[in-house]
Amino acid sequence: MSGGLAARWLEAAYHGAPWLRALRPLEALYRLAVRRRVRAYAEGRREAWRAPVPVIVVGNITLGGTGKSPLVAWLARHLAEAGWRPGILSRGYGGRAEGYPLRVDADTTADACGDEPRMLADQTGVPVVVDPQRPRGARLLLEAGCDLLLADDGLQHLALARDLELVVVDGHRGLGNGRCLPAGPLREPGERLARVDAVLINGEPRDPALDGHPRMRLAPSGWRPLAGGARRALSPPPFAGRVHAVAGIGRPARFFATLEALGVPHLAHPFADHHRFTAADLDFGDALPLAMTAKDAVKCRELVSGEAWVLEVEAAPDPDFVAWLDRRLAAL
Repeated sequence: MSGGLAARWLEAAYHGAPWLRALRPLEALYRLAVRRRVRAYAEGRREAWRAPVPVIVVGNITLGGTGKSPLVAWLARHLAEAGWRPGILSRGYGGRAEGYPLRVDADTTADACGDEPRMLADQTGVPVVVDPQRPRGARLLLEAGCDLLLADDGLQHLALARDLELVVVDGHRGLGNGRCLPAGPLREPGERLARVDAVLINGEPRDPALDGHPRMRLAPSGWRPLAGGARRALSPPPFAGRVHAVAGIGRPARFFATLEALGVPHLAHPFADHHRFTAADLDFGDALPLAMTAKDAVKCRELVSGEAWVLEVEAAPDPDFVAWLDRRLAAL
């Protein structure tokens, strides 16, 4: 499925387009496969590897962006400040590594490891390992001296046992039409949320069924030049006039809405999540500056010769959630 087609299907799934009813027989097969896989691990027919250190999984049950990666970055910094030596384990979606496990270092490109692992390594400074086989990647993090593992987007990867499961739900989109793939955006049935340790709602929930869960928000924290250099203040922005706003994330509209809230006039250029940018994608035939997300920036550093700025965004969970998390961490 091409990026444009996938984006249109995802938008239809969240809004419940009538034509998706034709896919419900396939949804039934998908749900059956999910149940069988979960039962296989529960009954011991498939074995989950248990790390000798705590494992926290941060994931979602929907396709598309929820704000999960900013929460992983926040967790890594919070844990390090509390005295842990955390490491981040990622699938590395979109990466083309020559071999696994891959330790992300200063020379590892986003093309090799994937955009999110590159971004998380830059933002946190903690060890980041990419491996489709999570237990194998976890062992490399243990060799690096980590005493707690953060599994980014690892909720459905049951081969790695976990001590805490945290799920992020986009408050604006919620669970979409409530259907599983391919008739809806759910990776697992919605009732899976009742079995995780905590559900964080990113933003204000539109669905009353999501009330009662702790909230988090994505707070812009400053601008930095794409070519490198010191971070600049959020306001006033370090550029004048309109910008070309580029976003290849799960929900580009969130980035554009943030710019609007900041009073930044912009021309919106949405791309599919994990889009592999080319120089032509970023050439708009004028001299206006570019503005982009940190996730896109790791793929665009060598593609832009003109003025370009990265909007840094940080997760800000509710204080009650932070207090709950610290209590759980003390018990691990």
